[in-house]
Amino acid sequence: MKEAALRWGGVVAVAVCVALFVSFRVPRGISALRAKHEVIRQLQQENADLDRDNAAMRDRIQKLRHSASEQEIVIREQLKLQRPGETSLVPEPAKK
Repeated sequence: MKEAALRWGGVVAVAVCVALFVSFRVPRGISALRAKHEVIRQLQQENADLDRDNAAMRDRIQKLRHSASEQEIVIREQLKLQRPGETSLVPEPAKK
């Protein structure tokens, strides 16, 4: 009876050792799992950054929809327009 229990204990110990070895050494083992978790973390961070950017863009769109002065500022910047009587200063390019 003791011999059978020792034999099964040895078999279980060998099986556990093999399972641990395989989980650490096989390409789909624990190291691959850690790498995938890191990729997931990076993608979640990127998604959070994009969500913040989208929220900022939504706020800007709302300001432009509801504020004529904001619209005027953007239009004047993009089309380089001046009001009558305004003068614009254009800096010279830096000399090298």
